[in-house]
Amino acid sequence: MSETVSETVSYTLSSRTGGTRRSDLARLVLRAGVGATLAAHGAQKLFGAFGGGGLEGTQGAMHAMGFRPGRRSALAAGLAETGGGALLALGLATPAAGATAAATMAAAATVHAPNGFWATSGGLEYPAVLGLASTALAVAGPGRYSVDRLLGDALNKPWMPAVALLAAGAGAAWTIRQRRTAVAADAQEAADAPADAPQAPVAS
Repeated sequence: MSETVSETVSYTLSSRTGGTRRSDLARLVLRAGVGATLAAHGAQKLFGAFGGGGLEGTQGAMHAMGFRPGRRSALAAGLAETGGGALLALGLATPAAGATAAATMAAAATVHAPNGFWATSGGLEYPAVLGLASTALAVAGPGRYSVDRLLGDALNKPWMPAVALLAAGAGAAWTIRQRRTAVAADAQEAADAPADAPQAPVAS
């Protein structure tokens, strides 16, 4: 009887250890993939890497999408994606990094939402998936294979995901509201303008 109990306990502990290691490895893979993708997108905006427009090229696009002023918005988005992505990949300050990335993707999703869900038609599928993955990592934590674990989880306390997500969510909501106001103002201005009026230059 005692041998049976001992074997059962040993098997249970072994299964839990194996499950934990698989979970940690899965989080590492997810962090690396999502983080690298976000960082690459940010590098496109900041430095013109990977065929991106850099700040000069991105600021006009940001202005046209309703993020004002365009240059400051391009810089903020680029820093959030690059910094948040790099931190996620490293597993450093994971709650804050995940929340920042998720908030940035939420704002991006609102631009694509009028086109539906699927990325093939310009929809929000891509930023939505990145945002959800970033949120999941902020909540679940980086796992043992991370810089956070090496630092004793000093930047990954149990209360941090909720605080980070609330703060980032509030910032995203404000940004989305400002964008919608700017887009509505642009639409009204276009409707009021004479048909033969010269096109106003895009401000940066």
